[in-house]
Amino acid sequence: MPALVPHDGITGPSGEPVYVRRSARRRRTVSITRRDGALEVAIPATMSRRDEARWVRTMVERITAQEARRRPRRSDDELARRAERLSALHFDGRARPSSVTWSTRQNARWGSCTPADGTIRISARLQEMPSDVLDYVLVHELAHLFEGGHGPEFWALVNRYPGTERARGFLDGVSWAQHQGGDADGGAVDGTDPDGTDLGGSDTGETAPDVD
Repeated sequence: MPALVPHDGITGPSGEPVYVRRSARRRRTVSITRRDGALEVAIPATMSRRDEARWVRTMVERITAQEARRRPRRSDDELARRAERLSALHFDGRARPSSVTWSTRQNARWGSCTPADGTIRISARLQEMPSDVLDYVLVHELAHLFEGGHGPEFWALVNRYPGTERARGFLDGVSWAQHQGGDADGGAVDGTDPDGTDLGGSDTGETAPDVD
């Protein structure tokens, strides 16, 4: 993989560093991805330094605006109450997380659970999705309070939620659609040709999420 080069003078929305990766396989597309606490902008290897500076700034502005739109409109308290209701319905109230919060930084997962401390984090992307899909992800993470892995015992717990198969199919469809926006480098494209031609596609090149 081509080396990452720090980009001076531009930082991410939270002050994180920005790196540039030039790719010989990339011809007309530019993408930005969060990775390991930094922002990575992938550009064509042939792009000029002047265009590089312009596109890095453009992409950082786009991901900043996109993440601002994704900030949770529902409160963490509301989310925690929803999880409590699902625990009562499907786990006899025995699934008791220490906290359930929205996360704007979960680009590779729809949700995550740390059984050791009982914390659950849910991707803010789910605020835009059907309620039964959100409920499935919550049940999935609540089940991890009992089973850390994804073995038969775990899925037996998750399948107590009657909408599991439909919700999993919905999320698989979302992930598939995001992967269709990818290019040869494996990331989704911004959708704008460096020469100004609109190609369609996604905004930031983030990877398709999963449920963990």
